[in-house]
Amino acid sequence: MKKLLVICGPTATGKTRLALDLAKTFGGELLSADSRQVYRKMDIGTGKDLPVNSKLQIPNYKLGRNIGYYEIKGIRLWGYDLVDPKDEFSVSKYLKSAQLILKDIWKRGKLPILVGGTGLYIKSVVDGIPTISVPTSPSLRLSLAKKNVEELFEILAQFDALKAASMNSSDKKNPRRLLRAIEVAQWRLSQKPGMLLKRKSDMNTLFVGLNAPFVVLEQKILLRIKKRITQGFGEEVTNLLSRGVNWNHQSMDSLGYRQWKEYIIGKKTIEKVIQEWFTDEKNYAKRQITWFKKNKRIIWFDVSKESWKKDIENTVRRWHNNNAE
Repeated sequence: MKKLLVICGPTATGKTRLALDLAKTFGGELLSADSRQVYRKMDIGTGKDLPVNSKLQIPNYKLGRNIGYYEIKGIRLWGYDLVDPKDEFSVSKYLKSAQLILKDIWKRGKLPILVGGTGLYIKSVVDGIPTISVPTSPSLRLSLAKKNVEELFEILAQFDALKAASMNSSDKKNPRRLLRAIEVAQWRLSQKPGMLLKRKSDMNTLFVGLNAPFVVLEQKILLRIKKRITQGFGEEVTNLLSRGVNWNHQSMDSLGYRQWKEYIIGKKTIEKVIQEWFTDEKNYAKRQITWFKKNKRIIWFDVSKESWKKDIENTVRRWHNNNAE
């Protein structure tokens, strides 16, 4: 059975740094599970933290013309720069790329390390998502294009009251998520019972979760925001706009970018924007914690503790060396 190591948890806990260390120790390669890092030319705001002058390397073999890796201290990191920021992207598209990448990593005898904070991406790879194969409906989307989020939520509630009730406040304000939920709900009603089946995983997976007291997370989040601004985040946004990316594109709804709009157009001061960015990042971290806490397979480690890295390394070593599959 193929092995897969998952490093997950809320934002600003140092998941990628840890994954790079573990990859060096256990002969691994990283696959990002971050819905913001899939966009090209969006490096600072999404926290890719790549070495200076790094270039995406596209392998000669046919994984796809947009699938490549960056190399950090000899470790390959996949899953960045999968799509142009002017294009739409979905968990379905991510899964297709991830499956190709994982197959290649296993073929070369390496340990894939799935690392990130986008829970839906991780779930799609490990457990599968039955509704991921539900096709889009252009006619439905066209008919609902002028509806606001309140109207979309009411429509969803009529189709699937349970789904509507399970949505958090962020989901209820996101027209793309509401539209997709309506699409899935309508498709379900047209199918026979049992059409959507959960697949069984063929992987031996270890889940490692990083967390910390929330006051520690708050400090890390604020420091990271300030660092990104000093690294040139404002210039990155300006460059994106000059390349034809606009505020209506899916990519620009990412945290940091959508808050920066108010500063760019002169509606808010940079201090106000930073405060709102900080607040939204904290709320995002809370949603991530809520999502991941539901997964009882995750072994949690507190990154504010002195021995957390050593404890994780020992846990991974026991799992990695256990060949009784």
